[in-house]
Amino acid sequence: MTENLKFAVIGGGSWATAIAKMLCANVPEISWYMRNEAAIEHIKTEKHNPNYLSSVEFDTNKLKLTHDINEAVAYADYLIFAIPSAFLETELGNLTSSLEGKIIFSAIKGIVPETSLIVGEHFHNNYGIPFENIGVITGPCHAEEVALERLSYLTIACGDPEKATIVAKNLSSNYIKTKITDDIIGTEYAAMLKNIYAVAAGMAHGLGYGDNFQSVLMSNAIREMKKFIKKVHKMKRNINDSAYLGDLLVTGYSVFSRNRMFGNMIGKGYTVKSAMMEMSMVAEGYYATKSAYQLNQGYGAKTPIIDAVYSVLYEGKNAKKVFKNLTDQLD
Repeated sequence: MTENLKFAVIGGGSWATAIAKMLCANVPEISWYMRNEAAIEHIKTEKHNPNYLSSVEFDTNKLKLTHDINEAVAYADYLIFAIPSAFLETELGNLTSSLEGKIIFSAIKGIVPETSLIVGEHFHNNYGIPFENIGVITGPCHAEEVALERLSYLTIACGDPEKATIVAKNLSSNYIKTKITDDIIGTEYAAMLKNIYAVAAGMAHGLGYGDNFQSVLMSNAIREMKKFIKKVHKMKRNINDSAYLGDLLVTGYSVFSRNRMFGNMIGKGYTVKSAMMEMSMVAEGYYATKSAYQLNQGYGAKTPIIDAVYSVLYEGKNAKKVFKNLTDQLD
């Protein structure tokens, strides 16, 4: 019975907090794992996460808080991972509890650096999780607007539509609308790629380009995304759907976008290291850029925007010169 299914949220950041909030509106209890023991104690006494989305107040009777990932994994049928991709394998390195039979949904918008795989493929290849037990939670949606209970939309992808429906049902509310799809690989790559394009949008803004150029950049980005994903996983999909174009737009334009913020700092002259040090949150687009660029060496899709961002972030090229050259390649 779906009523008896148990959920665990893995992570302590803004998306983990938002997902915990959504689940708590629909299920009697969830397990919530985070490394930060001080944050756990704070939530127990003050009923909110001190570090992320602190305006969200929790009914702590609904939370089984733990700093032991094995306890959370053993508790739940459905595991929702919401930690930066750069730290996923480190967290999984502490795992002794079995993942066999577990349903794993990723709310991680990035590539696992150790394997250069999207999270679903990483779990399948390295932990033997069948694809029908793997899903993706994607946007267009910012955690900050979930905290404010502003109308938001989520796309839930899984090869097994019943499992996608279960997750969608348990995340839905009067301000969260959900839809399901079977394009698990396409939506996950789109969620990764849009972060790169948001970094590009931020760089352009930092360099002084205006809204007119931003519209051209986003128009080219969605076409570039379509070419890349088609090379990776060819199937019938509408790239203009919210999970692809909508997620790209909100990440490219929103003031809540950490990737746009990161790119903006680079455009204004920050070094990569100084920009990363100044930000309190991880910009997934930084790691995604390297992985996407390297993957595309084999696929051969035409990706001038990804190439431009890579040359600035990883080859140390001058952003102003790179974007001047990029403007001649866009239409």
